[in-house]
Amino acid sequence: MVDRTPSNNLDALFDPASVRGVDDPNPPQPVQHVSRRAAREAAMANVTSVPVPTFTPSAPATERRRASVRRPKAAAVKKSLTTSEVALVRASRPASDKRNPISVVATMLAIGGMFAVAALPAYASQENEVATTATLASTSLSSPLSQTIEVGADVSAVDAVRDGFHATTPEQLAEANEDAIRAAANEAYLASGARELGDDYPWPYELTDDQGGGLSPLNYYYRECVDFVAWRINRDQGYYQAPFKWVWSNLTPFGGNGGQWQSNWESLGRTVSKTPIAGSVAYTGGNHVAYVKSVNDDGTVTLEEYNYVPGMYSQRTIPASSVVSFLYPPT
Repeated sequence: MVDRTPSNNLDALFDPASVRGVDDPNPPQPVQHVSRRAAREAAMANVTSVPVPTFTPSAPATERRRASVRRPKAAAVKKSLTTSEVALVRASRPASDKRNPISVVATMLAIGGMFAVAALPAYASQENEVATTATLASTSLSSPLSQTIEVGADVSAVDAVRDGFHATTPEQLAEANEDAIRAAANEAYLASGARELGDDYPWPYELTDDQGGGLSPLNYYYRECVDFVAWRINRDQGYYQAPFKWVWSNLTPFGGNGGQWQSNWESLGRTVSKTPIAGSVAYTGGNHVAYVKSVNDDGTVTLEEYNYVPGMYSQRTIPASSVVSFLYPPT
């Protein structure tokens, strides 16, 4: 058997008075500390730590028996604190930061009520002012001191006159710009002497394609070489105004550019020759055609044309051999 009795007497280790918690008849005066932490450290320093006694078996034991024997835990001995020490420990604890939710709600309601009470006099003041104004108005109308005006039957009402204005639309601005371009083109045309040279093209002042112009009644662009030649073919056959006999759809239905006229003539079975005649179409190459005004004895031809000088009427005399082909007028 193992002797489990402690080798030392525990009652002899402690002061009975301190174990029973008897107060000191002359308690020490509380010491003022510079911080709560210092107070806590001073309070904890007064707690006496007691070493735990060890137990020795009465007889030797093997390692196996030593492992199977449990050592009893030493009884924890507590030392009772004095009243002053308890007060110091409590004073060193931080104050709780918890707030009662009921008090928070009550505070919010109180603040809202203060704002509501502050706003009430303002509305009351406005209502009083409205009532006062209405009372004064009714009093002034019923008062014998109020003024009245009598108007004769022959007085007529005067209509209010207001100054009006009109905004210019983008379409009107574009039209005004086109009119200005036409006026400038007409002025330049008259100064060129084209009429005196023999120009009878009906639309010398219209806007070109580059200026935003459209198609003539012949369905070619105004003041282009093809439009002028189409006009001359119609004129020579007695068509001076719409409806014209020859327009784009039956004169050059496979393409209206100057470079496409010869292929149109060939496709439609019309005469294409190297021999010039007056009134024929001179295809000078590239994308240009002209009207043959006359065939000269020196082997030259005089041409009338538009857009050889950009957008303008002009005449020139060139060798007939320099012309690619002559397109005889259709019948």
